[in-house]
Amino acid sequence: MLKIRDRKANALNGTQFSASISDTSINLKHRENIIYKAIRKGNVPAFYRQLVLIKDTLKITGVTNTINYYVLPDYLAVGTDSNYFYCPMTPALAQRVANKLKCSLLTRKMVNDVYRDAAIKLSPLPIPPTSAMTTVAVFEKHNQMLIHQKDSLGTNYIPGMLTAGNKKDVIISNRIYNDTSAYHIVIYGWHKKNGKAIQPLYARHIGSWADYSHGIRLSQRKICVNGKKTSIKKVLRSEYFNVLLSDEGVIKKPFYPTD
Repeated sequence: MLKIRDRKANALNGTQFSASISDTSINLKHRENIIYKAIRKGNVPAFYRQLVLIKDTLKITGVTNTINYYVLPDYLAVGTDSNYFYCPMTPALAQRVANKLKCSLLTRKMVNDVYRDAAIKLSPLPIPPTSAMTTVAVFEKHNQMLIHQKDSLGTNYIPGMLTAGNKKDVIISNRIYNDTSAYHIVIYGWHKKNGKAIQPLYARHIGSWADYSHGIRLSQRKICVNGKKTSIKKVLRSEYFNVLLSDEGVIKKPFYPTD
């Protein structure tokens, strides 16, 4: 289960929340503080609280190893089960939220494994890029497109089913710190129905970038390898076990700066 407070009955629903941060006079820092406070207070849909198990088995030097970890069923949103708002956010905020919820962002390999196991594979719905793609108005436009897409599935979609294909992932990667300039937001994913990602691993946006296509999916930090409890950080830093979660080799800093 996601370690988060119960949602208050009088908390804003998704439509109300997106309206509360849509004023163009609200700068990015203020907007992200509002988002963080909403999540910290538990204003997320009930169906996000039951996490979904991802399993994988790989041979390392001829030895079979099994890993189990739990992820959000969909990209992080604010609101109720019937009225919620996906919240694109900078990597600093995504990391603050992950820390608060005792979670981690995903690696590229984890994103691929989530898509592999997803019960609901949605076709990507891109909006032509403009200077407005980082505004709440476009966030809300895309939000409504995704809600309508889910509604079109009828009874084939039940809230809480593992869902993918609707957003790109903000991921942890060696590219966060290994690029020559200041740290970047690293994104990947948005898989098509054929399993190919529209967005290859990309790290050319500055750390303050957040556009409508970005989604935040979290995994609980505590995981299980070969039946023993460990953590995502330990596995990613392991010379032996890193391949269970990473296709980039060892990731010594599997997190973003939060300042």
